Amino acid sequence: MREIYHNDLDSVVNELVVMSDSIQIAVRDATRALLEADLQLAERVISGDTRVDAMHDQLEQRTFTILARQSPVAGELRTLVAVIQMVAALGRMGDLAAHIAKIARLRFPDHAIPEPLTENFRRMSRLAQDMVGNVGRILAERNLEEAKHLAEQDEEMDDLRSQQFRVILGSDWQHGVETAVDVALLGRYYERIADHAVSMGRRIIYVITGDLPEGENWPTT
Repeated sequence: MREIYHNDLDSVVNELVVMSDSIQIAVRDATRALLEADLQLAERVISGDTRVDAMHDQLEQRTFTILARQSPVAGELRTLVAVIQMVAALGRMGDLAAHIAKIARLRFPDHAIPEPLTENFRRMSRLAQDMVGNVGRILAERNLEEAKHLAEQDEEMDDLRSQQFRVILGSDWQHGVETAVDVALLGRYYERIADHAVSMGRRIIYVITGDLPEGENWPTT
């Protein structure tokens, strides 16, 4: 019976890795749609959000079932609670990727991002993809150092967002108010993806050590 229980526990963590991989792909494709004005790719990301929601519901239900049937304690309980919270965060990340794709669709056939900020958003996307793609594996491997590294990556994300504001508020900005609003909103989406990843990393630190990191704050949107 305990072997079945531990197999179930490993299974939900593995499914979390699969879900994080799916979100990583969604962020990648949403960014490509945004930077390349690719309507077909934008539609694929938007329609794929339904599949992410289904993954969220299924994994959350499986985790609640294990909690109800097995009455886990100590590290196992921390892991299951963390999975429930991380699944919710990944679901929100999927929504954010879909929001990025929707702006790409809204501005098609034009590009939502002007050329001066293309590389900025490309780097934002790479950071977000890396952070999202790693969180599931960090939990599966109980990698404390990589969990802490997520906060360092978030600092770079904040710097990139500050650079965006300096560009759109600069005296040489020539792309209008509508584009400036798009840039500010899109930058916020990537920033929130990173924020969720950092909070997930803090939860993983709690799973590994039993100590809640100072300043723990779970994003709500």
